[in-house]
Amino acid sequence: METSNSMSTLIFEKSRKGRRAYAQAPLNPSDTSIPESFLRTDEPLLPEASELQVVRHYTRLSQKNFSIDTQFYPLGSCTMKYNPRACNSLALLPGFTGRHPLGPVSHGQGFLKCMWELQEMLKEVTGMVGVSLTPMAGAQGELAGVAMIRAYHEEHGHPERDEIIVPDAAHGTNPATATMLGCKAVEVPTGPDGDVELEALKGVVGPNTAGIMLTNPSTLGVFERDIIEVERVVKDAGGLLYYDGANLNAICGMVRPGDMGFDVIHMNLHKTFSTPHGGGGPGSGAIGVGERLLPYMPIPVVTKTEKDGSEWYDWVAEDDMPHSIGRLSGFMGNAGVLLRAYVYMRMVGRDGMRRLAEYATLNANYLQARLRDAGFELAFPNRRASHEFIVTLKHEAKELNLTAMDVAKALLDRNYHAPTTYFPLLVPECLLIEPTETESKETLDNFVDAMVAIATEAREGQSFKEAPYKTPVRRLDDVKAARELDVRYQPS
Repeated sequence: METSNSMSTLIFEKSRKGRRAYAQAPLNPSDTSIPESFLRTDEPLLPEASELQVVRHYTRLSQKNFSIDTQFYPLGSCTMKYNPRACNSLALLPGFTGRHPLGPVSHGQGFLKCMWELQEMLKEVTGMVGVSLTPMAGAQGELAGVAMIRAYHEEHGHPERDEIIVPDAAHGTNPATATMLGCKAVEVPTGPDGDVELEALKGVVGPNTAGIMLTNPSTLGVFERDIIEVERVVKDAGGLLYYDGANLNAICGMVRPGDMGFDVIHMNLHKTFSTPHGGGGPGSGAIGVGERLLPYMPIPVVTKTEKDGSEWYDWVAEDDMPHSIGRLSGFMGNAGVLLRAYVYMRMVGRDGMRRLAEYATLNANYLQARLRDAGFELAFPNRRASHEFIVTLKHEAKELNLTAMDVAKALLDRNYHAPTTYFPLLVPECLLIEPTETESKETLDNFVDAMVAIATEAREGQSFKEAPYKTPVRRLDDVKAARELDVRYQPS
């Protein structure tokens, strides 16, 4: 019979003195080579529970989690879509997992061939002339991109070019990356229709311009209609264009950043190309470059040649690329994520890639239209959505005391994960919603019903200030949690 605390979220509350899970105990706990001076003299504060209790406890906790396997997860700018299990299964084949990264190249020809083909497919999708798979995350891909821009200007005798232009709707990592590399982030505003203000852009470019960091479609959920003019203004000033690939899911197979004039792009392979993400990883921020930045790519890069009449795959490293910005990871990137991306792209093919973007865009525009017709205000009502769009609850907040955070918490009670809240910051009471291409019409309709129900109940006097009501953990004091973080269990 289960104890009364069977549904507790703390394993410590199941603890009983002397209870053990012996199957996991060390064979000889007294056999240690650790010097005695480093051994503790008091018992560690650890829970004492049986193996079955531990299994049940953590299984129940996992069932309480919101996940893409169990709930609609419309996080804007994050592409939380369903990913085929086949990608994971094939990436875990013994021939891949058993390969040691320090083994000879001759023992990894199959893996290297996959990586070379992945580079080629990513070049085709982005319109770039070179791809490096080594960055371990999107943020590290950004770091590589700006580092290459800096290296380019320094080698061409312009070290004074240290200003990176960033739209006010950009991801926060953009100005952070520029600052980390010793650049100055120069903000340029977006207009009421969501496009970059061209006159403002012309006013900030100059002899110190290194480049611009731009997401297209932007985090406002719209495609930059003046992208060719943006390219001309920046390049006429001597700058380069960096493409933040966070929203690549919207345009794959339809339009290519290279054709828009970008010099470098990072791709979130863990978002656009199949690996589930969240909780800090795993990730991969592969980068693509144009001709001007080709010599500066991070190493190693996979190359294909011929040896003894057969295809031969090898690494291009320091001796072959003396102008490279160097290595960003111990070997060549996150092999598991790269393999998943490779399998995914081979599965969907060239036509499938375009179809994915079309359905992502279709779902976003359908959901946007349904919410508009239900009475919600769109941030950019005259623009078509890309793969995501913004609803502003500024009127609900003023008239009903119903904020974006209240709606986000109320959605949890209705078994939906919340959209992205309060980003971009320039839209008041912002919900950034991305349905992705993998959701059905029924799911989108049910989400609209949930949004309408929340607004209706608010108009009838229902307060959602204490929501969520049904989750194991209720609404937290975010400020207190951030300032007074306490993650260590203390017995009462």
